Amino acid sequence: MWYRPDPRRRSLTTRIHEILKKYPSELLGEWLTAMTTGGMRRDALMKEAELREQCAEFLRLLTQATGQGNLTDISGSTFASVREMLERLSRSRGLQGFSPAETATFIFSFKQPLFDRLRADYASQPQVVTEEMWTATLLLDKLGLYTTEVHQRAREEVIMRQQQEMLELSTPVVQLWDRIVCLPLIGTLDSGRTQTVMETLLQRIVETGAEIAIIDITGVPTVDTLTAQHLIKTVTATRLMGAECVISGIRPQIAQTIVHLGVDLAGVVTKSSVAGAFNWALKRLNQSVSAPSPRTSGKA
Repeated sequence: MWYRPDPRRRSLTTRIHEILKKYPSELLGEWLTAMTTGGMRRDALMKEAELREQCAEFLRLLTQATGQGNLTDISGSTFASVREMLERLSRSRGLQGFSPAETATFIFSFKQPLFDRLRADYASQPQVVTEEMWTATLLLDKLGLYTTEVHQRAREEVIMRQQQEMLELSTPVVQLWDRIVCLPLIGTLDSGRTQTVMETLLQRIVETGAEIAIIDITGVPTVDTLTAQHLIKTVTATRLMGAECVISGIRPQIAQTIVHLGVDLAGVVTKSSVAGAFNWALKRLNQSVSAPSPRTSGKA
């Protein structure tokens, strides 16, 4: 069982720093060797020179941080430079194809060289060795887990950005005619997507000067109370912009669902198809579409 040292003893915060400061080259070489013999290097993803540079930078910053006396809290200003370096390392390794576990193992693998040096320098003081190894374990574990947190945040940022891009792509506003735009919706309409729909539609109304907006829900699988409320909000926002709104794609089952739920669509123009909504919009604007006259060929 590990011995838990008294955190009030300053010796626990200085001996590790002394080892790091006394053996920088030896620790670097032994660390690189440990990663090579332990199969932790992936030459296909990273060259030895780059790995050596990362190890050297981590050792340098760790030596500076441990020299300031606090090895228990890595969230403070003492370890700011170390955290910044680990953030860069985690993000770059993530792009290179390393897993979060591999990045954390990069930090954990430094334990063995450090422990070996502690045992060699304090061989006559086994209790000191135990205390220092426990302190070093806690410190390196926290730093290793921090790289995992950074990797996870970076992945979540990518997912959120992709979701936003998909939302924007899934809400295209098409100009069908002069002063007529159409927004075809496909998939479920939730609160987040409703906000994107409204922003996209209203922006397009401003850009085109549209007077009528057609919202087609043919691709919306089901309409419940929440979906209907989202549609009504979009219609209301469109009207506030000075444009009229038509909802098309009202299938029989959707119409029955709306009636069954008691959703009030009074005052909202609805049509069963985009064609019907487009025809209504043309009449509303006193416009019409006529087929061109067939060409007649004269005889020579």
